[in-house]
Order: sequence, then structure tokens, then C-alpha cells
Amino acid sequence: MPNWLLPENIADVLPSEARKIEDLRRVFLDHFRLYGYELVMPPLLEYIESLLTGAGQDMDLRTFKLVDQVSGRTMGLRADMTTQVARIDAHLLNRASVTRLCYAGNVLHTKPSGLHATREPIQIGAEIYGHAGLEADAEIQELVLASLALAGIREVRLDLCHVGVLRAILDLDSEAKKQENVLFSLLEAKDLPSIDIVSRELLPEVRAALMLLPTLYGDVSILKIAREKLPAVNGIINALDELEYLASLVGPAQVTIDLADLRGYHYHSGVMFSAFVHGLPNAVARGGRYDHVGEAFGRARPATGFSLDLRELARLMPVAERKDAIRAPWSRDVGLRQKIAELRNEGEVVIQNFPGHENEQDEFDCNRVVVFDGDQWILQNVG
Repeated sequence: MPNWLLPENIADVLPSEARKIEDLRRVFLDHFRLYGYELVMPPLLEYIESLLTGAGQDMDLRTFKLVDQVSGRTMGLRADMTTQVARIDAHLLNRASVTRLCYAGNVLHTKPSGLHATREPIQIGAEIYGHAGLEADAEIQELVLASLALAGIREVRLDLCHVGVLRAILDLDSEAKKQENVLFSLLEAKDLPSIDIVSRELLPEVRAALMLLPTLYGDVSILKIAREKLPAVNGIINALDELEYLASLVGPAQVTIDLADLRGYHYHSGVMFSAFVHGLPNAVARGGRYDHVGEAFGRARPATGFSLDLRELARLMPVAERKDAIRAPWSRDVGLRQKIAELRNEGEVVIQNFPGHENEQDEFDCNRVVVFDGDQWILQNVG
């Protein structure tokens, strides 16, 4: 095997792509700050018990594990940063007020999360802790759409779901509750024949509701059908009300409702959403409410947030235009070094040519040059 060959779904990021990713990261973090989000930087690895708290089996399977040579305990390389940020809020900051936190960094997956997905996403996201009302969910939803707009993406489809619908249905039948994991998997796959078989011993209204859920997919009018056909219990009514409220705030984005899109069901506690854009087979952003994750850290707080992969998003961006730059000769001449320092202090890119070499850059267009006119170093346009 050649020593330069990388593992599957792992790739280097070359200059032009790296510049797009970094530009997006800076723009997003600056935008988050305008809303009052504070930046945190969790560690790349930590003990597995803390890292996977509340994350569910799916995250466990996606996490690389290793033995700590100092303590002998099992550690994990983070596959997601949300739980880490929840730990910071609950255990380290320990504030009583509403807290807004944001983050950006690499995560690592044992397997790609979707078609053509990398196993080393660059995750960026924002979380709100301490407010249980829909105002927090609305702000996160607004932040997602505003961030995508900053990336030049205007056509967005926002898929909304709510874990409260399924949980309220299962609460009507103790036998259904016992089969929660099986039913969740079947609903997520929209496997109606298997749902039909598994639910035959359940109460008729519960069975009918479970069979109906995979068909409740479409625009906002689906909510009206759900109100008419699903059991009229408080859990379902409240969940549908919340979905209707958040759908009304989306603006120009397309909204779809999918009451069987239950990815993250065991992790989330309320509204869930996925943002899709043209050109990507996978959701570009995911988020929702997860009020119980902080319990394991000694302090449960209402929480909602979202994250996206900058590498995925950068794939949609056009090739970055080359930045104007200045070429200068290599010399220890005091006047030249002073001229170069002045130009760089003004924000100009100045590239010095080493003796015997011509620089080749993908990112820079050297349309000016520093030359000596016999008296001083001056700037001239090339050509």
C-alpha cells in the first residue's frame, strides 16, 4: 500500500477548498456572535462515559474508541460536539440564566453518515440552554436559515418533525411502549408491512395511528390531516401546535412535515428539523430540542440547537476568486523590507520570490510588483 494512500472517506483539503471552508467558518462564527453566542472549544477526545451520555446507540457505533495509556480507561474521539457543549453548560459554566454557546471543529466517524459523506466532518453549530419555550426553537431555526443565506444558498427545504407525536401514541398502550425501539426503527424506515405485523396485538387506535404516521409527509397541510386522524390527546395536539407555529416562521424556505422522520428520536425531546439544499444528497444541517442530555452531568436544562458540516457546505460553493497579490524580490535591503512591511500592514498579500524560483499559487493573482526605480522601492502594475 502506498504510504500516501488515505483511508476510505478520508481526504486532504487542498488550498482552494480550505479557503472556502475557513471563510465560511469565520462568517458563521461572526454571525453567531451578533446573536450573543459565545464560542467554546471542547477537547477532541474524552472518556467514553461522558462523550456518549444521552447520545444513543447510533452515536456509540460511530465513535472511534481507544485506551488511555495514562488511566487505562476507554476514551473516544468525538463524533459529535453537542453532548460536549451540553457538559460545558451543565458542569463548567453552571449559569442560572439563558446561555447561548457556539462551536466549530473536526469530528470523526467510524462510518460515513451518508452518500459521499466524509468520515471527518468539520462541524459548526449553536446551542441555547435554559429556555423551554418555542422562542428558543424559533431563534435556532432562524439562525440556520440565515447562515445558509450567508453562504449564498437561498433555496432551502426545511423538514420538520416532533418526537412528541410518537411518544404520545405509545403512551396509550403499555404493550406498544415495550416495543418502542422496534417500532421506532420501522417508522424511520417507513416499513409499513412490518409495522402492520408488529402492531397486530396493540390497541386498534394505536395500531391505526402507527400505520398512519409514515404517510403523514408533505407540506403544512399534513398537520390538518394529522389533527383529524391521529388520537386527540394532549401530547399530540401540543406537538402539532408547535410544528404549525415554527412552520409559520420559515419565510421563503420550503417547509415539509414528516411525522415519521425520527432520526435522533432517543436523543431529542421535542421539535426536530433537517435542512436540505440542491446539490447535496444528505441534510446540510440538523437540529432540534434535547432537554434531557444535561441530566447525566448533574443539571438538566432545556436545550435546543443545530449543527452542520462545513466541508459538505463548501462543496456547493463556487471556486473562490483569486485574491490580488503583490510580488516582491528576495533581498535583505532595509528599504525593501520596510516597503513590504508597510504593504502587509495595509492588508496586502506580498509574496517574495526566492532566488532561482517562480512561485505558483492557486489562490493569488500577482497583478503588481515591487521594483526599485533607482531611488526607492515602488509598486508597479504588472503589464
